[in-house]
Amino acid sequence: MNNPTAPSMENQSISRTPSSSSAASFSSSSSQLNLPPSMSRSSFSLETLTPSRHIDRMVGIGYHPSPSRTIYSDRFIPSRSGSNFALFDISPSSHSTADGREDGSGAYATLLRTALFGPDSGVVPPATPDKHVGLDGRSLPASPPSRNIFRYKTETRRSMHSLSPFGFDDAVPGITHSPVKTLRKVPRSPYKVLDAPALQDDFYLNLVDWSSHNVLAVGLGNCVYLWNACSSKVTKLCDLGIDDSVCSVGWAQRGTHLSVGTSNGKVQIWDASRCRRVRTMEGHRLRVGALAWSSSMLSSGSRDKTILQRDIRAQEDFVSKLTGHKSEVCGLKWSYDNRELASGGNDNRLFVWNQHATQPVLKYCEHTAAVKAIAWSPHLHGLLASGGGTADRCIRFWNTTTNSHLSCMDTGSQVCNLVWSKNVNELVSTHGYSQNQIIVWRYPTMSKLATLTGHTYRVLYLAISPDGQTIVTGAGDETLRFWNVFPSPKSQNTDSEIGASFLGRTQIR
Repeated sequence: MNNPTAPSMENQSISRTPSSSSAASFSSSSSQLNLPPSMSRSSFSLETLTPSRHIDRMVGIGYHPSPSRTIYSDRFIPSRSGSNFALFDISPSSHSTADGREDGSGAYATLLRTALFGPDSGVVPPATPDKHVGLDGRSLPASPPSRNIFRYKTETRRSMHSLSPFGFDDAVPGITHSPVKTLRKVPRSPYKVLDAPALQDDFYLNLVDWSSHNVLAVGLGNCVYLWNACSSKVTKLCDLGIDDSVCSVGWAQRGTHLSVGTSNGKVQIWDASRCRRVRTMEGHRLRVGALAWSSSMLSSGSRDKTILQRDIRAQEDFVSKLTGHKSEVCGLKWSYDNRELASGGNDNRLFVWNQHATQPVLKYCEHTAAVKAIAWSPHLHGLLASGGGTADRCIRFWNTTTNSHLSCMDTGSQVCNLVWSKNVNELVSTHGYSQNQIIVWRYPTMSKLATLTGHTYRVLYLAISPDGQTIVTGAGDETLRFWNVFPSPKSQNTDSEIGASFLGRTQIR
C-alpha cells in the first residue's frame, strides 16, 4: 500500500491516460493479461492490502468511490448511478428532466406501489412521453408507447386469487392460479309437480315429511298418502274417518315408522312398510299440529299449549309434559345431537328444552309473530334459526351454547318454514304473505342464491330429501313442487339440472 509506483484504486479512472511509470508498476506486480485492444491496461491495478486496510475496505470506512468510475465485481449489484437508463428511455437524474420525463427510480417506485396496492393507492402510473428526439436533434411525432419492462399493463386483468402481487399473467413459474369461483346455478323451476287435493291452507299444521328411505308422507284431509321417490308409486296409508283429520306427520329418524297427529288430540304410530298401525297414544285435549323424533323419543305439540314427551318403547302414552307456551305449539325440532328441543308457538315465543327439564332452559321473545319455522344447523353445534309470521317476517339466528342472539334478517314476507342443507352451509326458507316465494340463502352472509316462485298460495310445507339435494314444497294451491336447490355431498355441483327430464304434473292420489 506504501508503494508509490502503484496507482490508487480510489483515484484511478477509466478515462485516465496510462503513464510509463504506472505501466512499469503494473507489469512488475502481475503477469501479462490478455485484454481487448479497446480496453486500457491502466484500467486495472493490483494492490497489496494490509489486514487492517482490508477490513476497512469491507466495512466501507474511509472509502468513497469516484462517481465517474465503474467498479467491476464478481456478482451483479444494481447501481442507479451506473445504470444505463437510455436503454429504457428513462432519465437517471433524481428530478424530472426538462422534457417532463420522470426519473428512473421514481417511475419504478410508482409502478411498484401500483402493483402492490392497486391503481387506487393514490399514485398514478408514469407518464408516457409524448414526443421523441431523432438523431438529428429534431422532435419526432408522438408514437405508441414501447413495451418495456416498466410499462404499466392496463390491458391485463389481475386475478383475484393470484398469489403474487405481480401476477397479471398466468404463465408465472411456480405460481398456480385458482379460477374465480362462480356462483352456483340453482334451477328456477321445479323439476316435478304433484297434485295434492285437499292439502289444507293452515299455517299451524305440518303435513309433509320425507323419510330416510326416500318416501314422502303427505296428509290430505283425513288420509295419509305415501309417495315413493324412487318408483313414483303412491300408497294410501290410512284413513282417519269423517270425524277426524290429519294435522301433522313425522317420520322416525331411522326405519319405516311414521307418526300421525290428529285433530282429536291423538298420535298414531304406523309401520309404513306393512301399512299397519302400531299404536295410538293420547294425552292432548286439542289438535296435534307439530311432531319431532329423537331416536325412540317422540315429542308432540298441541293447541292445548303443551308438549308431550313420548317413549314409544314404554307402555305409558307419555313420560313427561312440557309447559311454558301461552298459545298453540306449531313448531318442534330436535337438535342433531338429540340433546336440545326447540319449540315455537303462536305466543311469539321460541323456547329451548333439554332432555330432562320440564321447563324451558332458554327463552327468546324477540319475534313479534307466531314462530313455526325452526331449523338447527348441522354444521355448528348450538346454532339455531327461527322465523316469524306475518307481523314479524324475520329470520333470527341464535347460539344456544352461549345464549346469545347472533343476527336478524328481514325477509319481507311471512316465514313459514326453514331447513338447513346438510351438504353446504346454506338454508332454505319458504314464505307466505305476501310473496309466496322460496329463498335459498348462503350463511352467514345471508346473501340470496336464488328466489324461486311458482306457488300461488302460502308455501306452508317444506321437507328435504335424504341425500340433501332436493326440497319439496306444499301450498294451499294443492300442489307439491320438487326443486333441486343444494349440491350433492361429493361433487357439490348443481350446474346440471338434475331431474329436468321428469318435468311433469301427476296426482298424488
